[in-house]
Amino acid sequence: VGLRSKSASPTSFRLTEKFILLLVFSAFITLCFGAIFFLPDSTKLLSGVFFRSSSVEAETRTGTVSDTSTGTGKDEKILAKIRKDHEKALLEAKDTLQKGASEIKQDIKSDKEKLALNGQGKGAKTDSLPFVQYERPPGATGHEPADPDIKAKRAKIKEMMQFSWDNYKRYAWGSNELRPVSKQGHSSNLFGSLKGATIVDALDTLYIMEMYDEFEAATEWVERNLDFNMNAEISVFEVNIRFVGGLLSAYYLSGKEVFRRKAVELGEKLLPAFKTPTGIPWALLNLKSGIGRNWPWASGGSSILAEYGTLHLEFMHLSALSGRPVFAEKVMNIRKVLNRLDKPQGLYPNYLNPNSGQWGQHHVSVGGLGDSFYEYLLKAWLMSDKTDEEGKKLYYDALQAIEKNLIRKSSGGLTYIAEWKGGLLEHKMGHLTCFAGGMIALGADGAPDDKTGHQMELAAEITRTCHESYTRTSEWENCFENVETKMFVQHALNTDNVIHFSTSVL
Repeated sequence: VGLRSKSASPTSFRLTEKFILLLVFSAFITLCFGAIFFLPDSTKLLSGVFFRSSSVEAETRTGTVSDTSTGTGKDEKILAKIRKDHEKALLEAKDTLQKGASEIKQDIKSDKEKLALNGQGKGAKTDSLPFVQYERPPGATGHEPADPDIKAKRAKIKEMMQFSWDNYKRYAWGSNELRPVSKQGHSSNLFGSLKGATIVDALDTLYIMEMYDEFEAATEWVERNLDFNMNAEISVFEVNIRFVGGLLSAYYLSGKEVFRRKAVELGEKLLPAFKTPTGIPWALLNLKSGIGRNWPWASGGSSILAEYGTLHLEFMHLSALSGRPVFAEKVMNIRKVLNRLDKPQGLYPNYLNPNSGQWGQHHVSVGGLGDSFYEYLLKAWLMSDKTDEEGKKLYYDALQAIEKNLIRKSSGGLTYIAEWKGGLLEHKMGHLTCFAGGMIALGADGAPDDKTGHQMELAAEITRTCHESYTRTSEWENCFENVETKMFVQHALNTDNVIHFSTSVL
């Protein structure tokens, strides 16, 4: 009995083991069938796990299923393309190494020109600039005067420009300006950390004077070094007239795309200045943050007439060259704001609050703080081929108000333009006002109601006053406004007896 019970125990254990194995096997079969029939996209999952093929991954994303042979074929095509590109790169490198230094430089130059043409330069959007058919302005260069006296004067002026440029290049290359006494470069805080104001501002002069070697050196500096990506606060007015204006004039004279591209790039950097409740721009702007503010001394944080009114010419051209109307819209909005305001006796005060849209202190001056606003009204009309009727009306209405309320004659017979504060005249005329003689002469030809002769006489009288103000003091008369005015008046009158005294300063 004892032997039987002992022999039966192993048989009983084996049956239990078989039963457990059967349960495990059944569970495994169930799991496999569940994976096949119930898990989503199981075939794709398996193929992705085991093969990791880029073609399979691509097909999984697009919702298609391909077999292994198709994926393998695509992999082979990709590998073949990689090999082909690699071989092409090796051949190009081999060809380049066999070229001379001059050929390599020429290739680099050609590549740069292609990039500039496509607007793919530093800081520019590749598709932002449309194609513009460049037309070289007639008469800018290549003409020598027949009069030997005028020819000699031109040569002397060019000699002075050459002297100035050579010393700037020697002592202050890349700086905004040269201090002539200390012979050191200097950068005014008006430009923040922008560099090269003298280079950019002189581009058109170099070209017109046919100083082409110097122009090419300046162009190379602009292409390599002129950068607007900086955390710095700048004067919108100064940067516009020096940098944007300099780049635009250089483009129109030479047709070099680098100037168009840089001008538009900088113009875009200046657009945040117009983010005010009225659209009247701030005087100062941080180029990185786009935060603007006004000069703290300017009548309770007002914008200044000569600053926000001296953007029109450049911004209209930026729209024309970029295909973006936003630049023109910004400056045309300034006119809308001014047209809505009541002008005291038809005059434009120097201060306007950009938040409230109301005049600040009632101070009117055709000199400092106001000057170039009037100049830009006239030149906007002329620049439009005399189609900008609004600009024309604004200029001649303003000039009429100035003549009625500000122009007076001294006891000594000198005509001057006084300043106006709160309804009271201040009988003084700063030297910055001396540009007005040239401005009035320039616009006399289009004067309404047959006032051309009268405005020419007025221009000559103001010019005479400016000349006398210098000759009666120990000051030199080589103020730019003074010389510019005399040149305009002489040209308009076509005579030497008004301006012969100005040539001595040149």
